Amino acid sequence: MSIIKEFKEFAMKGSLIEISVAFIMGAAFGKVTTAFIDGVIMPIVGELTTGVDFKAMKYVLREAQYDTTGKIISPENAIQYGNFITIFIDFILVAFVMFLLIKMTNRFKAGDDKAGE
Repeated sequence: MSIIKEFKEFAMKGSLIEISVAFIMGAAFGKVTTAFIDGVIMPIVGELTTGVDFKAMKYVLREAQYDTTGKIISPENAIQYGNFITIFIDFILVAFVMFLLIKMTNRFKAGDDKAGE
């Protein structure tokens, strides 16, 4: 069997195609979720925490250095912990939604098993 024919059989297997579609859908779902978190959830959280912008939260290790003309000699070095908080909230929400989807899928599968009896 030639390598090309073997590769074609491998690539056309249903499970590989399903995994590819799931990967693409997962990437799209991640973008939608991030947009939802950044555009809807974080502004609400910011208002509940008296207007805190989490993406601006940082701990500066070293201030930026400027020359006499105002040109940057060395940039600021900071720990961006606010961005981490935003991404962590994003992760928790995605994990929760995935948990709900799996729970719902398992419930439907259990219903199908009982219907076949």
